[in-house]
Amino acid sequence: MRLTHLGHACLLVETESTRVLIDPGSYSAGFQALGDLDAILVTHMHADHIDPQRFPALVRSSPRARLLIEPEAAATHEIEPATGFTAGDSTRVGDLQIQAIGGIHAVNHDKVPPVGNIGFVLRDGGGRSLFHPGDSYAETPADIDVLGLPLNAPWCKMNETLAFVEAVSPRVAVPIHNALLSDRGQAAYLMHVESFGPDDTAVEVLGLGESYDV
Repeated sequence: MRLTHLGHACLLVETESTRVLIDPGSYSAGFQALGDLDAILVTHMHADHIDPQRFPALVRSSPRARLLIEPEAAATHEIEPATGFTAGDSTRVGDLQIQAIGGIHAVNHDKVPPVGNIGFVLRDGGGRSLFHPGDSYAETPADIDVLGLPLNAPWCKMNETLAFVEAVSPRVAVPIHNALLSDRGQAAYLMHVESFGPDDTAVEVLGLGESYDV
């Protein structure tokens, strides 16, 4: 399983026979050049996870791709034909087993209405696994090799981030959801995760377009 970070919350997941894109949002770059995807996954409706301007062209470039999209996001963006994927649903795309968990976006503040959010757990034929939680720390699945770790958002703070990494206890944490951070700001966040996160969790920082083999 190979992961490529396309900025912010967007990850391209590739195996020998399957290509899946997660959260192609407005703060991400490079996904619009992709084609021949087997599935496109969206955790929730916010534009930094699904870019309403570029998403239609992305779908046209991969006409056979399955659209596994949180139901509120599918309805809000009028995406057809989308499979409304909700917590507890599971399906196979090529050699990847994909499961949805969670259901609710983390709380920003009481002036922002709550919306749906699902995390995706992907497992390949060799048992390697990735967890992309979208915008929530609520779910902490077991036996995760790589965690896409939301590093910065209006809804999170560092003690919650550290507790989340501790609870999931992945082999590797790949920081995502970091578009609002300067280089110095990201370094400050990473210092806390690397210094105070679980001893057996490595942190793999991926720049735009960089990949990591699980």
